[in-house]
Amino acid sequence: MKLPSSEAELIAQIRGRITPAPGVVLGIGDDCAIVRPRGSAEDWLYTTDLLIEGTHFLRATHTAADVGWKALARGLSDIAAMGGTPRFCLLSLALGDWVDARWVDGFYRGLLRLAGRSGATLIGGDVARTAHVTCDIVVAGTVARGKALRRDRARAGDAIYVSGALGGSAHGFATESGKAWSRHKRPEPRLALGRFLREQVGATAAMDLSDGLSLDLRRMCLASRVRAEITAPPVFPGASLEQALHGGEDYELLFTVRAGTRVPPDFEGLALQQIGTMRKGKPGVVVLDGAPLPALGYDHLRSL
Repeated sequence: MKLPSSEAELIAQIRGRITPAPGVVLGIGDDCAIVRPRGSAEDWLYTTDLLIEGTHFLRATHTAADVGWKALARGLSDIAAMGGTPRFCLLSLALGDWVDARWVDGFYRGLLRLAGRSGATLIGGDVARTAHVTCDIVVAGTVARGKALRRDRARAGDAIYVSGALGGSAHGFATESGKAWSRHKRPEPRLALGRFLREQVGATAAMDLSDGLSLDLRRMCLASRVRAEITAPPVFPGASLEQALHGGEDYELLFTVRAGTRVPPDFEGLALQQIGTMRKGKPGVVVLDGAPLPALGYDHLRSL
């Protein structure tokens, strides 16, 4: 029996087998699940992310501290996308046969440095052995009750924005040099920006750009039942337009606002740029400068 041909297809199959649980406001399908404890003024956000040797990093090019940092950054970016505040994290780490004590020390040094900066205290996890290093991070955060940013709340007429410049991670991975390489190895979760978009700007929808703009924007459009018309996004210096559209692992924020909403040109020096508008039409369609944009971002199941 063949696996589904895309992550979206597999996720839809899994979702169809789940029975709704009390307190779960939002389950499978967004950056985080949302859980509402009875009587709480806050909703809890939960996310999990895998980081796998040979898929997300290479031992020859990424230091142990880089890997630890990136493992946590991926989960924190999901919390940022929902406009939340991280509270704690758990880590399951499977060590490859080649790993020694020095590597483990470096891994935790990188992870704990980011945990300290972000407030995501490490409170537990598990350790095992395997052929290749594999780590699973779980991050929990909070957001004001009913105020989480979701990918399914964009509406026709909403303006589409991105933070920062795209393609830097893909360019860095290809060249292994300069600021782009640092961006690839040590992404910065946009936690303060996510809260600003929720509290001050009034964003209608948001998600992080982990798998490439072309694919992630399609996911937002499918969830919100709209189509998108965009122009070329801002491109990281040295990167190509293809890398900006499809490269992935930028961990910038993609968000929408109601027409006429004033969005500042930057937030703490990070550019915020409108790239298009949501329209009525076939859900999931993305049009770039008048031509259909294929969703060529990273999908783990596409090549299987």
